[in-house]
Amino acid sequence: MSCRKINFPAMGAHNLAIFAVLLILLQFSGFISAQNSSKISSKWKTLDGSPPLVIARGGFSGLFPDSSFYAYSVAMMTSVPDLVLWCNVQLTKDGFGICVPSIMLNNGTDVAIIYPDQANSYVVDGVKKDGYFSIDFTLEQLGSVSLTQGLYSRPEKFDRTLIVQTVDEVFTQNQPAGFWLNIEHDAFYSQHKLNMRRFVTSAARNMIISHISSPEITFLQGLTQQFASTSTKLVFRFLDQDATEPSTNKTYGSLSKNLTFIKSFASGILVPKTYIWPVDATSYVLPHTSLVADAHKSGLEVFASDFANDNVLPYNYSYNPVNEYLHFIDNDEFSVDGVLTDFPVTSSEARDCFAHIDTNASAKATPLVISHFGASGDYPGCTDLSYTKAILDGADVIDCPVQLSKDGVPFCLSSVNLMSSTTVTQTQFRNLLTTVNEIQSNQGIFSFSLTWTDIQSLTPVIESPYASLLYRNPKYKNAGKLISLADFLDLAKNASSLSGVSIKIENAKYIAANLGMSATDAVLDALEKAGYNSPTAKKVMIQSTNSAVLKAMKGKNYELVYEVDETIRDAPNATIADIKTFADSVVVNKKSVYPTNDGFLLSLTDVVPHIQSFKLPVYVQVLTNEFSSIPYDFASDPIVEINSFVMAAGVDGLITDFPQTAAAYKRNRCLTMKTTPVYMNPIRPGELFQLMSPGLIPPAEAPSPLLNEADISESPLPAVVKNDSAVPTSTAEAPKGSPSGQHQITASALLPFLSIIVAFCVML
Repeated sequence: MSCRKINFPAMGAHNLAIFAVLLILLQFSGFISAQNSSKISSKWKTLDGSPPLVIARGGFSGLFPDSSFYAYSVAMMTSVPDLVLWCNVQLTKDGFGICVPSIMLNNGTDVAIIYPDQANSYVVDGVKKDGYFSIDFTLEQLGSVSLTQGLYSRPEKFDRTLIVQTVDEVFTQNQPAGFWLNIEHDAFYSQHKLNMRRFVTSAARNMIISHISSPEITFLQGLTQQFASTSTKLVFRFLDQDATEPSTNKTYGSLSKNLTFIKSFASGILVPKTYIWPVDATSYVLPHTSLVADAHKSGLEVFASDFANDNVLPYNYSYNPVNEYLHFIDNDEFSVDGVLTDFPVTSSEARDCFAHIDTNASAKATPLVISHFGASGDYPGCTDLSYTKAILDGADVIDCPVQLSKDGVPFCLSSVNLMSSTTVTQTQFRNLLTTVNEIQSNQGIFSFSLTWTDIQSLTPVIESPYASLLYRNPKYKNAGKLISLADFLDLAKNASSLSGVSIKIENAKYIAANLGMSATDAVLDALEKAGYNSPTAKKVMIQSTNSAVLKAMKGKNYELVYEVDETIRDAPNATIADIKTFADSVVVNKKSVYPTNDGFLLSLTDVVPHIQSFKLPVYVQVLTNEFSSIPYDFASDPIVEINSFVMAAGVDGLITDFPQTAAAYKRNRCLTMKTTPVYMNPIRPGELFQLMSPGLIPPAEAPSPLLNEADISESPLPAVVKNDSAVPTSTAEAPKGSPSGQHQITASALLPFLSIIVAFCVML
């Protein structure tokens, strides 16, 4: 087999030079030297007891164009040392094997731009397809064709930068521990006088091929003799269960019941992950099948496919892709023998850092895990269910944003506007719609317009901040009960695992001046009645964006937390010194720490260390698991994001909608390894910009402002002034039940903590 010299100039001299520099930077930052990560000593439930393989589909194709030089190289640099690289093989007109994601070149390359008049129509596996096919181009012609990102949810900034590569080039450049060739459409190539079997046999003489997979039985059967005495494993790839395998005319679903037959020509099977953990029509995981156990009993390895962080994951995984991997590799009954993934960094950390963690393992990292409206990523925020789950998930601190009802009862809710998180507009209280300019410019139905009894009758609603693409746990979108501050404090007091509570106070000025109530007094009274003034009580954090609120709470032996409610690039010393006069710690948002542009990290600011230099702890908010909330640099992976905030930014606490994810991070085994593995090193901001063509780099944005003393200066809270006319009056009788059919809740109806845990065990 002949090889061509790789056409590096096609990458662009600029990018090639930058990539060389990047390699050096990665070496110094530990990305390469950390490849000797510790072996996991626990016995795996794979076929031979070895750790499951991480198989990078087209390299790091979740970030870079599939099968590109960047995708393969970065996958090698940022994943487990025994990484297997996957190449989906197509043949050119002159018989060269190339790595491209699909038989249709227009789905993953710019061939339609380079050769606009060379589209064609062919019948592939009985289906007519229109587009661009590798059999119509020589390798030399494809030398001017560049790879592109095939999915709209992924960045296009690396498109048309790197050329199509041959199988030889991918292997030679990377020298992977495992090299997996996937072969499809053998019959199609044979019809056009191209011999895929001969190509594979020839390739095996020039490189070490660890696995060859195909969904075509006759193709694999034709290779059994040639590879019988080699270490190369033949793997039968299952397609959708209703699809038909061409040589047997049987569906792949029926073939999965005849594993003894599969064993006669293959040593393993590759299946879509739903063959193992089915998912119902509402996107919840069903009980696992017996496929892995049956295959292992037959002596077949099992590899699972279709893993990607930017898939719409089943709701059971709380949008944390690590949770999904653990379902397949770390359960009490089996482990698959490998996972085929677009994001090898995530499967690497799942395997080596999060598998086989004792649920009672102590934390190995120090940042506080502070809930954001409880476990609001899984249940309606500020309900008994969300708080109970946050406790069970391992939160250190649970939070209550305090609102006041018309009759002065403090309770927990994410916003003073009931429309944000309840079904109030579907009730008779919708006639209370009004505008309060001091709070917001839009109309709302506010907590101080309804009595506590009225509010208890409302049905909570789960908030989905990325609802244009991703919804949160719809099965429980109206679950749980709103609770008073008193019940919240009792719940927290009875949770031995919690170290404290966080209480947020906003709109105190308006409430005092216009409603004749004091939000600060209501909170202090509830804390005193609940026994939080005792020297042995849990820590209490009082948070506000209003410095006057914190000044009013001074001297109460609580941690006063100032929330910076804007994105900043830094703060002068005088401003931080001023904050220190009324606050004990500070909350900043994510972009104040890691500013972004067009979804990419720009830099790591000095905001956190600068504030900490004044002995003020810094907490960051709000962390969420949805991939659309995470910069591309963090690989659409909430663990990578958390790790960077902890290890590089050095934050003291994480405020999160998904406390389970942050709590699990604190226990992961990689934090105590002698050498930090590559996939648990923090991300360097700005490096991805260096791999883009200059014309694709997003335009510079104006820098965020400094936080000045004028920004934090507030007049003292006004004296309480009774003004009944400012409160919209509810003349309607409180409903007997909620719009969802739930029974009305009374102030004393909070379930005991133990019974809530039992309820959770039933639901999970």
